[in-house]
Amino acid sequence: MWDGPESYGDPVVSAKKVIERNAVTVTGRAHAQPMMFAHGYGCDQNMWRSVAPAFLDTHRVVLFDHVGAGRSDLSAYDEERYSTLDGYAGDILEIIDELDLRDVVFVGHSVSAMMGVLAANREPGRFAKLILVGPSPRYINDGDYVGGFDPSDIEAMLESLDSNYLGWSSAMAPVIMGNPERPELSQELTNSFCATDPEIARKFAYVTFMSDNRDDLGKVSIPTLIMQCADDVIAPAVVGDYVHRHVPGSTLVAMNATGHCPNLSAPAETIAAIRTFL
Repeated sequence: MWDGPESYGDPVVSAKKVIERNAVTVTGRAHAQPMMFAHGYGCDQNMWRSVAPAFLDTHRVVLFDHVGAGRSDLSAYDEERYSTLDGYAGDILEIIDELDLRDVVFVGHSVSAMMGVLAANREPGRFAKLILVGPSPRYINDGDYVGGFDPSDIEAMLESLDSNYLGWSSAMAPVIMGNPERPELSQELTNSFCATDPEIARKFAYVTFMSDNRDDLGKVSIPTLIMQCADDVIAPAVVGDYVHRHVPGSTLVAMNATGHCPNLSAPAETIAAIRTFL
């Protein structure tokens, strides 16, 4: 488990390294409450383009790319650091520290939701609210826990991804998007997958789908919104209910949006749910 900059290399990660590593962009009101958007697997910060601008007049908006995605610094990828979600949570905290952010509203989509949980549990004083879009603490069924996938499903998926990443991307994007009447959205997600470094994407997939953060949910002390989409094959409704039951005092919103990417398929509903919570 990665436990800080000391395990990554230099004792102190330089400001330039932090900002360039994650292609951080900051817009909105300079001295307003910061609002940080984190993208999901195979995506980049561009996936928030229809949601983040709605908060520019009220917040300091921070966007970034996970290492391996978008315009991030691929040379910064370290297999040990990113062998668990803790390394990615560490990146989030380093960005927050470098920008000296306080009272952060963190919006995490898909796997980034759990990264936000880990980051907020490590430094709760930095965060004001967590907004988790399609979160899942564990994707694999385990006893009475229903995550949505049997172990054999995940094993087959990872084998397919490993042997033919581009083919996997084309096949999985429409399933993940869950909006067959809007093929342009599936194509955009396919293009995003294909633009991600394949080697890093394969390793990130393993980390994502093999993770188990169930025990971390009960440690959350920040007001939390859980946004659950309909017909989400990646994080089905039963998972959203589980997260809601195990995050103390959390709020659950069942969205009309279908699929796993409401930031693309239903930005207006996504914005409205966030604003209501804020």
